Amino acid sequence: MSCFVLYEREEIIVTAYLIVCPLVFLAGLVDSIAGGGGLISLPGYLIAGVPAHLALGTNKMSSTIGTSISAVRLLKHGYLKGKMKMAIASAVCAMTGSVLGAKVSLLVSDSVIRHMMIVVLPIVAYHVLKNKNMGEDENTGTVPYKKMFLISVTAAFFIGCYDGFYGPGTGTFLLLVFTGAAKMDTRSASAQTKIINLSSNVAALVTFIIAENVYYPLGLAAAACSVAGNYLGSGLVVHDGQKIVRPVVLVVLGILFIKILTGH
Repeated sequence: MSCFVLYEREEIIVTAYLIVCPLVFLAGLVDSIAGGGGLISLPGYLIAGVPAHLALGTNKMSSTIGTSISAVRLLKHGYLKGKMKMAIASAVCAMTGSVLGAKVSLLVSDSVIRHMMIVVLPIVAYHVLKNKNMGEDENTGTVPYKKMFLISVTAAFFIGCYDGFYGPGTGTFLLLVFTGAAKMDTRSASAQTKIINLSSNVAALVTFIIAENVYYPLGLAAAACSVAGNYLGSGLVVHDGQKIVRPVVLVVLGILFIKILTGH
């Protein structure tokens, strides 16, 4: 299969790089802080004229490489110390849920979940606005490990189902559950989220590679920008924690709400 009849002309290639790379950098920055980077990067590929299935695969390639940088940086700082087994178990549950969600999506219109999200997102945003010390209050770290483990794997499974069924904002929802219900600090919650995101990204990327739906030249260039964005964003999380995470979460929720309302 020829990946890109569309990109045979050099000027179109240059235009695509100029559109995609800055947006992927911004997506990596946002995603490493609060999740939801795909809300920025995927439209970038589509605006550049990349066919939909090829855009999905190429975007998954750049985001996978970028997410790995965030995950490694957060792990290096020890934010999953004593929680690695929980992170791996959660990743497995998320992938299982994603497969189930994808199968359900073949039977049910995605308009069902879009209408649900129109109700849910304002409630979530209100919770974030009300909770000014997200992941950094007196209750942080008060949940026993076994309960935290149970909350983590359960949330990963159900949010994984959502990811397979619909998808946008998965990392943001994981982060909110981990800081809210599991009472993790912001940095540990971000690290846990990145491990889950990385595992599901790798699984999806393998599928796209097998189907030959990855345009490697653009994907590798975008990956370099994603790495830069993720590195910068994860550094902000390390140094500023909830001070940077909370406002970016609100921005991501707003973008997702607009996306759902407009149907784009």
